[in-house]
Amino acid sequence: MKTFVFYISEYGFGHATRCIALIRSILSRREDVQVIVCNSFAIQFIRASLNEYGDKVIFHDVETDVGFVLKENSLDLDKEKLQQSYEEFCTNLPQKINNEIDFLSAFSVDYIISDISPIAFEIADKLGVPSIGISNFTWYTAYKNVIPDDMLQLFKNMYKKMDCFYTLAGSNEENWARLNTFSFSFYSRTTNPLEVREISKKLNPTGEKQVIFMPLGMKIDMGDITKLPLWDDERYIFIVSYNMKIEHKNVHKIPENYTESQNYVAIADCIISKAGWGTVSEAILQNKPLLIINRKGISEDQNTIQFLKDNNLCNLITWEELQSIDIERYMDTQNSTYQNEVHNIISHIFEFAIS
Repeated sequence: MKTFVFYISEYGFGHATRCIALIRSILSRREDVQVIVCNSFAIQFIRASLNEYGDKVIFHDVETDVGFVLKENSLDLDKEKLQQSYEEFCTNLPQKINNEIDFLSAFSVDYIISDISPIAFEIADKLGVPSIGISNFTWYTAYKNVIPDDMLQLFKNMYKKMDCFYTLAGSNEENWARLNTFSFSFYSRTTNPLEVREISKKLNPTGEKQVIFMPLGMKIDMGDITKLPLWDDERYIFIVSYNMKIEHKNVHKIPENYTESQNYVAIADCIISKAGWGTVSEAILQNKPLLIINRKGISEDQNTIQFLKDNNLCNLITWEELQSIDIERYMDTQNSTYQNEVHNIISHIFEFAIS
């Protein structure tokens, strides 16, 4: 039995959904693999998503990194609170890493994969286990213009212990890997055609309206946005995350216990989102018009946006412009040629990890 450990970043569900895609592919292709999932914020979501695999998956509740901290009712960074959270995380880091080593020592770990928690590489290095980082960014570069360099050295030193780095579309990272760096484009969870049909029939039974999917993310609180004028446009049905504070006859929330949001992407005629890589990837792979809300203070967003703009894959708007937007202007479908790379990535991992 081979044991793969996944360390998954704490920020929202995006890192979780793309790791779920990888874990599902791993477990569907090999009978002789078990997976240990390390995360805290999204652990129940991941558990529900991987429930069918039973004891092939072990869940370990641990806070793997800091993520972003946003201002209240805003998409903007709260730099002061982020720095405070970072300092607290780093203070507790030596004990956390020792605890992780103690926990994992009970298993015969073959590979540690991280998206993109830095502690994974420190732990892998101390255990003498090969490691893979997979992401479009690192938290070191995400924090570079927010947290002082001397404080960031701790994260930098951990990332430098990464053995292989699988960079994803939009990445603008330095060469962190001690061994090899490989580039992939987009990947995501696959859709279920039966569920897609059922959702479409329920939300848009006549097919006369257009469906707008607007997931702002599970760690974003925009306050009460019920009065946004766009909800009143009778041409559209809007789908939003269950955490969004809105009640409107034209707006439907994804049920709280429903894990497969890619099926809602599939029925949408347009996606309006921040530049979160997971949602962007699902939209691109399903060839959906993509309208990105531009957050200028976040480097990860800007790198993804630059890639999308360079390849004519999105339109940009500000949060203020969204208040009175004419969505019809942005409904043209882009002819994307990207394929879901999940199986290519897993083949690559197996090539290195299982001989």
